[in-house]
Amino acid sequence: MSDSVQFDLDVYLRRIGWEGERRADAATLRGVHLAHLRALPFENLDALRRQAPSLDPADLMAKLVRGRRGGYCYEHNTLFACALRALGFRVTLLVARVVVGADSIASRPRTHMALLAEVPGEARPYLADVGFGAIGSLLEPMPLVADTEFTGAGRRHRLVHAPHDGPLEMWVLEAHDRAKEDWTAQYAFTLEPFEKPDFDVVNWYVGTSPRSPFTRRVYVQNVSADRHLLLDGRLLTETRADGTVTEREVTGEAEAHRLLEEEFGITAPEGMTLLTD
Repeated sequence: MSDSVQFDLDVYLRRIGWEGERRADAATLRGVHLAHLRALPFENLDALRRQAPSLDPADLMAKLVRGRRGGYCYEHNTLFACALRALGFRVTLLVARVVVGADSIASRPRTHMALLAEVPGEARPYLADVGFGAIGSLLEPMPLVADTEFTGAGRRHRLVHAPHDGPLEMWVLEAHDRAKEDWTAQYAFTLEPFEKPDFDVVNWYVGTSPRSPFTRRVYVQNVSADRHLLLDGRLLTETRADGTVTEREVTGEAEAHRLLEEEFGITAPEGMTLLTD
């Protein structure tokens, strides 16, 4: 069954609250990207149970669109790629090395999915990513241009080139850290295209390996116009649009489940233990 048959654009757009144009242009790309992020939470509940989630469009529709669940990068960006293609964009799947806190780019495996979206009539494609579950992630897609600051929905990013031995240029996405007044590298990638079977393999590893950070503790976030809310293990962090950060520890299972329901819009699988540490 083709992705277009399994994916329902009308239902998806209603779920994310998009009522704008359905054209393959830059304004629609930015608008649908931001609407997706604000409507669909990031979460790793399947991986926490050592289950690799399905990346089939029909299953993603059932879980993220029709169900009270979210997903992690492979789920979000696979779903978003289906939406962009249905809207008329050409999309390339990319794989990146997450380098936050890394000593070097080469020290991290390529495990993150990102997208390259081409707008008809425009010379340069856009980096799109609705699945990077971190404070400071892209809220709007940005043009693939090096050494140029981009501001999208209040967040500042830039792309730079890094030394690389391979035949393709290495791009690094950097986010501006307001507290440190400095730039922080988020992930590095080349423009080599990847396909669904490639992500089936890495999704299985990230979703089931005891070495994966997503199998060790609950990790949930959502984004709204005025705040970014993150539950990382027992730590709940709220980052307001003005940069104010508040943190507190979640007291126990009952509160963790309540937060998922009321603050993140997620219904956890019945009987699931969220706080494993």
